[in-house]
Amino acid sequence: MQTRSAQRCFGGNLGFHSHVSEALGGLDARFGVFVPDGVDAASPAPALYALAGLTCNEETFATKSAVLRLAADHRLVMVFPDTSPRGAGIPGEDADWDFGTGAGFYLDATEAPWSAHYCMGSYVNDELPTLVEANFPVRPDRRGIMGHSMGGYGALALGLSDPTRWHSVSAFAPICHPSDVPWGRKAFSAYLGPDRASWAAHDPTLLLRAGKVHPTTLLVDQGEADQFLDEQLRPDRLEQAAAEAGQSLTLRRHAGYDHSYWFIQSFIADHIEHHSRLL
Repeated sequence: MQTRSAQRCFGGNLGFHSHVSEALGGLDARFGVFVPDGVDAASPAPALYALAGLTCNEETFATKSAVLRLAADHRLVMVFPDTSPRGAGIPGEDADWDFGTGAGFYLDATEAPWSAHYCMGSYVNDELPTLVEANFPVRPDRRGIMGHSMGGYGALALGLSDPTRWHSVSAFAPICHPSDVPWGRKAFSAYLGPDRASWAAHDPTLLLRAGKVHPTTLLVDQGEADQFLDEQLRPDRLEQAAAEAGQSLTLRRHAGYDHSYWFIQSFIADHIEHHSRLL
């Protein structure tokens, strides 16, 4: 692991790092970690992983969400993964803003040529926590996951798939039913292939319909002025599936708020409180 930069922030230490990732086929993977003061090997803290959305990187959530002061106040270590592999050299990976570079969708691709490197699911779920827990003062038994848009989808999908690993889950404006919206169909078709049955294991709405529930309450915030709400996000589908599955869900709709980080900044304190209480 190499440290690319390190800064003091809100009485803690924020660093951005890189390492050679086995899950990503030997490419360098980048991530950030914020450790509040008072958190050390003798007094480790829970870790909260924050997944950013399309076009973003490992710095975006840390710099735009206003989360670091709150994490310091609540004594939470924050982990910020990148949103995709970088530099895989796959033809077309840089052609579209909503697919390929910056759009790994936090799943393991099964289709060539993407399967060689685009395995962000295993990276976020397994490899990165193992690395973080070996190098930073975090509790391996208390992990939370949150995200925005594509990252909100990732947080819900990973949290529902592996609730023994992720002990608290929340999302801002998530892609709730990717199998049935343009962003998801585009990504899933290329990464997972044409067999839609294989998509169900990566779709939060379909995971709930299959009986995959989380033992805690899922917190989801959605702006009603979000330009992607009706075509791409579909929280109504998640809400219906949660009700049918018996999943505790707090879905809050906010008039006038859009898809931006201004929306996230407005409600991030509630999410940190949610994770802090559960972790």
